[in-house]
Amino acid sequence: PIRLTATPGLLLTHSLFFSSGNNSSVLVMTVGNSSVLTCSPKGNITMLRWTITPKAGGLCTLVYRVDKNKTHRTTCSDNINWTFRPGQPPALEIRQVGIAQEGNYSCEAASTEGNFHTRYHLTVLAPPRLSLSCDEQGSPVCEAAVGKPPAQLSWVPEGSSTAEEKCHDNGTVTVLSKFTACSTNVTNVTTCMVSHPAGNWSQSIACCPSGELPFVCSVFKPLFSFLSSCSFYEGKPCHKTKPPEIAPIHSQQDDTMEVEPYTTYVQKENVIYNSVSDLTVGQNLPQDLCPGT
Repeated sequence: PIRLTATPGLLLTHSLFFSSGNNSSVLVMTVGNSSVLTCSPKGNITMLRWTITPKAGGLCTLVYRVDKNKTHRTTCSDNINWTFRPGQPPALEIRQVGIAQEGNYSCEAASTEGNFHTRYHLTVLAPPRLSLSCDEQGSPVCEAAVGKPPAQLSWVPEGSSTAEEKCHDNGTVTVLSKFTACSTNVTNVTTCMVSHPAGNWSQSIACCPSGELPFVCSVFKPLFSFLSSCSFYEGKPCHKTKPPEIAPIHSQQDDTMEVEPYTTYVQKENVIYNSVSDLTVGQNLPQDLCPGT
């Protein structure tokens, strides 16, 4: 096989076979990348015709007539079209390839030297989305979602694990792996390793087993939380806030002091009233008249 780099981050694996003017190629592209498929026969080109047979969907054709300088297309997706470059024959451009574009691409070229055929088989890779979490039992769970082909998962440190796959209608597969090994001799920080034709990834997490709180967990889990909060609040300005007011505390003694002056005043008024009443009774005078002094 011959490995060619068509665009940054795109790996094309070509297996070329030539037979009586025919050649076939195998292309491997990653979702979102772009590429140009060429069809370069000998001699001067008079007509080019691309026939695309995707795994899902209908047939697509693109025709270019050199003598009339006209193009024609039927039922092709918008990201597939002709591209014209100075000094080179017209080529087929695939922009931001998706899984739906996977399939066979055939070019028929007519030239002054004869008829030529070029075939491509396009395989599209979908990188998985990696996520790592702790379940209710405190076991690490690693998920490689919607990858094509399915991702391969492994753990560091090595231990027992269970894995399951879920297939989707578009050909992608989600792989879920649960790390089940539990040993007090190893650290609770585990790393999930993801291997895929589109790339390799890893992610680490610290989980505490259910019902246990080993020293490593008590150190690493707050550290992970602190680093997460630091990254969230990094660059945010501080705002000063007024401290909450403290409500005054009333004691029973304060309530008594507020009542006592009124009680004393009432008592004094009663004393004066009683004195005047006694005096008027003793002198047989009406209560509203007082003797002269």
